[in-house]
Amino acid sequence: MTKLHIWLRAETKPDEQRTALTPEGAATLIEAGFKVTIERSSQNIFQQHLYEALNVDIAPPGSWVSAPQDAIILGLKELPEDTFPLIHQHIYFAHAYKEQAGWQALLSRFKSGGGELFDLEYLVDEQQRRIAAFGYWAGFAGAALSVLAWINQQEDTAKELTNISSYRDKQQLLSELGNGLATCINKPKVLVIGAKGRSGSGAVDLAKALSLEVIEWDLAETKKGGPFIEINQADIFINCVLINRDLPPFITHELLRKNDRKLSVIADVSCDPYGSYNPLPIYHQCTTFKVPCLILDKVNRLDLIAIDHLPSLLPKESSEDYCQQLLVHLLTLADNTQGVWSRALALFNEKTKAI
Repeated sequence: MTKLHIWLRAETKPDEQRTALTPEGAATLIEAGFKVTIERSSQNIFQQHLYEALNVDIAPPGSWVSAPQDAIILGLKELPEDTFPLIHQHIYFAHAYKEQAGWQALLSRFKSGGGELFDLEYLVDEQQRRIAAFGYWAGFAGAALSVLAWINQQEDTAKELTNISSYRDKQQLLSELGNGLATCINKPKVLVIGAKGRSGSGAVDLAKALSLEVIEWDLAETKKGGPFIEINQADIFINCVLINRDLPPFITHELLRKNDRKLSVIADVSCDPYGSYNPLPIYHQCTTFKVPCLILDKVNRLDLIAIDHLPSLLPKESSEDYCQQLLVHLLTLADNTQGVWSRALALFNEKTKAI
């Protein structure tokens, strides 16, 4: 019987150190009878020798284009832009099903080459819940950056936070934040909305790891409807709720102009400034690791963080967690006519018919 072949391609998106397959995950696949090929990568958070110690094939970066046709190409972020037909089955976040820029060109490449896409965003169970997500680490990282921004404000109210880079691991991040807080007279009070969800639990855990006072809000606390004046009495507000229906906003410009506002940092982990149901209609652009904060008020300092790839701050832990969630289903790939794979393939076929 031919072994199922998983080919991990090297990520090409700048600064993307996360991976869909850790060395531990690769070892599990091999033990289960898979053939595994790993492309060399200068970006992967896991050092190359950890893969080389396993019974895997090592390939040059980008060589997936000439991989055997039966190889399943696994990645996280977008493929490099090109026009050649795609002949393989691919697993990655394609960002093509909501008619994003270039979606027709990408799906046309699959259609002309006979390849297939299993989009990671649409690997869902019977209840349409995603089977693998980076949500927890998005919340953890968003909360961490909000604390970092708050510490920065205490050091110099006019100073901007810039040029953030990823951390080796969670402990390095917590150590830096702990040292920064130790120089402050007080510690910030944190309010998390969506505290019971994946990203919310990550944000709460970060606050507790730093021994910060954290107020946890979820459905019960928000059912009265916004705007919520209580947000102004926290030092840091972290939004972890992705809303898919029309609701009163959590916060408004009018609320933020109140003289008694203590709030000085907002982290919008859900980060949907372009959506019609954005619960924080006070900004209209994402921020970046290079410039993580929008300064909404320079006089009574108020910073807003809205980074749409927060888990990249902790590529090691976020990759380990994501791979562990995904691995359960990768092990079932031999029969992709059932479960999450069949649902993802049906959606791919539906979308390609539209072009």
